[in-house]
Amino acid sequence: MPGAAGRSTGTGVVPWPRRDADRYFAEGYWEGRSLGTHLAETARKYPDEVCLVDGDVRLTFRELLAKADGAAIRMSALGVGGDDRVVVQLPNCWEFVVTTVACLRLGAVPVWTMPQFREHEIGGILANAEATAIVVPDVYKGFDHQALAREVLPDGLVFVVGEDVAPGNIDLRAQFVSDEPVEVSQALDAAAPNGDAVATFLLSGGTTGLPKLIPRSGNDLSYMIKTASEICGFGPDTSYLVVLPLGHGFANTGPGILGALLSGGRVVIAPSPAPQQALPLIERERITATSAVPAILHRWIEYLDSEPGLDLSTLEMIQIGAAKLDPALAARVRPELGCTLQQVFGMGEGLLCLTRLDDPDELILHTQGRPISPHDEILLVDEEGSPVPPGEPGILLVRGPYTTRGYYRSPELNARSFVDGWYNTGDIVRVTPEGYLVVSGREKDVINRGGEKINAEEVETFALDVPGVEHAAAVAMPDAELGEVVCLYVVATKPVSLPDVHALMLAAGAARFKLPERLVVVDELPATGIGKVDKKALRADIASRLAADAA
Repeated sequence: MPGAAGRSTGTGVVPWPRRDADRYFAEGYWEGRSLGTHLAETARKYPDEVCLVDGDVRLTFRELLAKADGAAIRMSALGVGGDDRVVVQLPNCWEFVVTTVACLRLGAVPVWTMPQFREHEIGGILANAEATAIVVPDVYKGFDHQALAREVLPDGLVFVVGEDVAPGNIDLRAQFVSDEPVEVSQALDAAAPNGDAVATFLLSGGTTGLPKLIPRSGNDLSYMIKTASEICGFGPDTSYLVVLPLGHGFANTGPGILGALLSGGRVVIAPSPAPQQALPLIERERITATSAVPAILHRWIEYLDSEPGLDLSTLEMIQIGAAKLDPALAARVRPELGCTLQQVFGMGEGLLCLTRLDDPDELILHTQGRPISPHDEILLVDEEGSPVPPGEPGILLVRGPYTTRGYYRSPELNARSFVDGWYNTGDIVRVTPEGYLVVSGREKDVINRGGEKINAEEVETFALDVPGVEHAAAVAMPDAELGEVVCLYVVATKPVSLPDVHALMLAAGAARFKLPERLVVVDELPATGIGKVDKKALRADIASRLAADAA
């Protein structure tokens, strides 16, 4: 049976100050229970209701909990214990959800990640998390994930979803046995960790290259998900369509999959966000809510313009986040999709802002929402750290009952990113008189490619390894569909092509979404007055080049 009740990750996690933790308990925000306990409670309340749909697979809450608990017991027998880290690198599928619930029931810590990651990223995540196990598909989009998993975790457990499980690896579906006696679930209940134990590690893109680990406890994550679910009107009648990658926190916790399940609702997994596949699911499964990024929303609306006739009348709300939404596109949601738009601004580190379903159009179309908790504290400062005047844009600092106080085992980074409990988000925002945030940019050097955060320095470091490249600078280039893509400027001593850069990055094991989409060779890079590369000038240059191309 898994480890003793109350086991906490402890070393490497920055705790909330006792005064703040006591206040969050006293206010009823924190309940002192694990997320797995909350999920089991809901499953027992609605045992015969269908809660998870993926193609022909339809699971009731009873079946979901039975499969998850069966997997928890078998994972424990194989050596996965409470507080052990399990990297989950699966595409969108029902097995992802069951695995997550199994980990939460066991007290193991799931680390959700993207199938696009290769040895560069996944190896770093496994090492940073000190993972004992990884869950992968056998082959996905032509790539052999089993081989990569065994390479980067040679002494760990490799669980595989698929028909071709290599010798030495473990068939994950075979762990989903659902005929365990009731005593098994009772034992898992008894051994559940306390609410202060880490429930999951989320990944943060940020500016330091490989993803950082964000510890989220059962207390803070349960509070955030439940509060967001209430604001979104989630309940037993909710039918939530998943089109975003499950490796993202937004799809799982914003309130997402876990919010729908905790509310007694139903989760429907789409095989793709493509309108030809996702939109018919809204009609067939009578979807009430979904979440997307602006690029997906744009494709859906364009598709409906050319292919009318789908019945989307059950859709009550669509959340849009992860990238800035053009107000002109936002204004098309209600007349063309027939539902309410909810703008979302959040981060794995904590803060979640939502527009409310009954907000006036001015706020829904032109802001990114307000914090979900009355105890969310926000502070806007200038580059010197001084508060900015009301209504002026500034760098967003935040703290509150579900915003972490530090990254896992990252004291040097924490010293820069967390001060007196305040997390420096790096986002530049202004606050409206109503308390809503309007996001205008980033202080940190990050490119947001359709919701995927790409560290510019990481791309530059790869580029400098290309023969002939002396200097490199990566900046965001506007893109009509994805919002931003990577444009790479280089100074080179011999001819350099975009395929040269791509080949080196792929050989190093970088994910494809990080590849630059345009290469500009220049004689020198512009510099600021203190000698740094002038990224603002480069962004202006690529904008003018795009305008010239379009002329």
